[in-house]
Amino acid sequence: MALFKTLNEKTPTYGDNCFFADNATIIGDVCMGDECSVWFNAVIRGDVHYIKIGDQVNVQDGAVIHATYQKAPTTIGNQVSIGHNAIVHGCTIEDHVLIGMGSIVMDHAVVESGAIVAAGAVVLENTRVESGFIYAGVPAKKVKAVSKELTEGEIKRIANSYLKYSAWYKA
Repeated sequence: MALFKTLNEKTPTYGDNCFFADNATIIGDVCMGDECSVWFNAVIRGDVHYIKIGDQVNVQDGAVIHATYQKAPTTIGNQVSIGHNAIVHGCTIEDHVLIGMGSIVMDHAVVESGAIVAAGAVVLENTRVESGFIYAGVPAKKVKAVSKELTEGEIKRIANSYLKYSAWYKA
């Protein structure tokens, strides 16, 4: 069973129909919506500031979600995919976003709705990732518009796939 830990009188909460892998860790001031999934070795650590996560968010294997003490909470919207081994730290991720595998999103960055952060990209502090664009590289830069095919074929497909995968584990 996943590790849920109360810390400083704050206990993680979550909505209906969520899946938590056996070795996922969720600590402190974390509030998650409905139909979320937190996969193997993922850590969501709300020990130094709050972490708010919307509905249908998947936090894939090895991902870390954290914040900065008294300075930068983390807020994640609805239908967001946080890729394997990604780090999301003290930032805002809006709705319908794909955070690619191994990428890093730093404090006070904002990833607007409908954007993609490419695998391995590093979104520096205070960066705004514009809606409807892909950002890639180190540091992450705008590389091209998100096509309808990418919106349907990646952002929505991955989010919906993780709803299906989590159902397998809940069966």
